Amino acid sequence: MNGINTASGQVKVEIADRVAAVTLDRPPVNALSSGFYEEIGTVMELIAADSRVSVMVLMSASPRAFCAGADMTELAALSGPDAEQADARRQELARRVFGQLLDLPQPSIAVVDGPAVGAGAVIASCADMRMGSPRASFTLPEVAVGRCGGGRHLMRHLPQGVVRRMFFTAQPLTSEEALRFGFLDSLHDSTDLVPAAMARARDIAAHSPLALRLGKAALNESEPLPVQEGYAVEQQYTLRLARSADSREALAARREKRAPRFTGR
Repeated sequence: MNGINTASGQVKVEIADRVAAVTLDRPPVNALSSGFYEEIGTVMELIAADSRVSVMVLMSASPRAFCAGADMTELAALSGPDAEQADARRQELARRVFGQLLDLPQPSIAVVDGPAVGAGAVIASCADMRMGSPRASFTLPEVAVGRCGGGRHLMRHLPQGVVRRMFFTAQPLTSEEALRFGFLDSLHDSTDLVPAAMARARDIAAHSPLALRLGKAALNESEPLPVQEGYAVEQQYTLRLARSADSREALAARREKRAPRFTGR
């Protein structure tokens, strides 16, 4: 087992079986300060470039929340002539981290065992898959504190009416609602949630690392396109993957009824 060390230790990473288990650990509720955003961004850069990693699992060490969103203490401290510039920098950091999560080359799973609030809900939305417990909830509270929130990110997953209800009421989407709308793809007891997510991650990581990365790129690039154009993009990735050694190995292993030996090439 290997890990990635960060300066403050607020983002912990363990790598085993081609799975990077990333734990947010900024007590008490993983509030997103500028420094915490920077640390998450640094970890995403390292994971994206790490050939040992085929899947990322993102979770929280806090027993109280997945992520409580913006650090309200930091926001409240913004004052004076530099306040607007500092606030703009926070927004830029948030956009960069959300983009890194969306564009992470490897598939990702968010493990949500508690409230995901504001930017925390956005972080969960940027994962490819979300697994939760009955304690999970998702809230866009920004309108109640004089802000605009991450509605556009949630619109990728939820009906417009649901997102606008969340936005204008600042009331949470429960775990049962999230499951019904497909935002969560499964619910587990809190004690079973992380083992279930890690088991899924290991199953995914058993596939060709090249196929996973090319497949993720194909999905991301085709998502905003009309159906025919998007499918044409996927076909280009299919042709690229078909020329790889991993593709030939996958076919040979199936034909010979054995486990594949992928090289990532």
